[in-house]
Amino acid sequence: MNKKAVSFGLEDILAGKIRYNEPMSKHTSWRIGGPAELLVEPQGLTDLQLAIHYAGIKKMPVTIIGNGTNLLVSDSGIKGMVIKIGSGLAGIKVKDFTITVGAGAKLARVASTAQQAGLGGLEFMAGIPGTLGGAIVMNAGANGSTISDFLQDIIVVDDHGEVISMKKEEVSFGYRTSSLQELPFIVVEATLKCFSRDSQEIKDRIKTLWEKRKASQPLDYPNAGSVFRNPPGDSAGRLIETAGGKALRVGDAQVSEKHANFIVNLGRATAVDVLSLISKVQDLVYNKHGIELSPEVRVLGDVFRRR
Repeated sequence: MNKKAVSFGLEDILAGKIRYNEPMSKHTSWRIGGPAELLVEPQGLTDLQLAIHYAGIKKMPVTIIGNGTNLLVSDSGIKGMVIKIGSGLAGIKVKDFTITVGAGAKLARVASTAQQAGLGGLEFMAGIPGTLGGAIVMNAGANGSTISDFLQDIIVVDDHGEVISMKKEEVSFGYRTSSLQELPFIVVEATLKCFSRDSQEIKDRIKTLWEKRKASQPLDYPNAGSVFRNPPGDSAGRLIETAGGKALRVGDAQVSEKHANFIVNLGRATAVDVLSLISKVQDLVYNKHGIELSPEVRVLGDVFRRR
């Protein structure tokens, strides 16, 4: 991409960070991904709206990311503008029994803020390595709770930069999914409804959940969390393990020996490695159990996919 042709006026109108041919491996928890032609990190709502308008004028495709968890980016990168919702949209405000959170806020920070305010319910967030916006779009959850359980209101921006307020009831939520995945909306803020709970009790609960996560997940290697959705009444990890998938490897992508529903990057894994391994795991499980595992990771860029 010609930097001068694309960036004419962009640095003049945006307060946030602007990067060209930025390696997406720096912005994904798998540490995988080729360059984004243009990566923008908005410094607030107005910045986000300006970036959207700019991309529209230039007829550039727009891709939205958060903290890069649950994300696999093509080795060839992403065309057009990538907008990273991060620290510029990460404010947190507590009022009574609600917490209003910017989409770029990390979930662990939201859980910590709730703990300090004596607000219960959000302890499960402490073990999810993502940001609020992505968590809402995919209805992230852990330990029997999901973010939609506590959601009250959402503020989004559409593909024209218009701000829209939505009630929870206007969005359909399911297991690791929401209707927001099919809409041209960017989550910028949400209000979560909590309940009163002793701060020390919350702290103890978070500690217990963190220790459980550390004991059961391969935190020593780059990964994207759970790769497959759990089938109804079963566990993807159990199915993969009993099918002989633990430690299965393609290149530097390997099914974790600690948790079979995790694929880790041993050092130089590529997106092609990961996708090939995903297909091999699906075949193993289908041949052993007759069950088709469905990936919950989001794939961006021009990548060959078998399924």
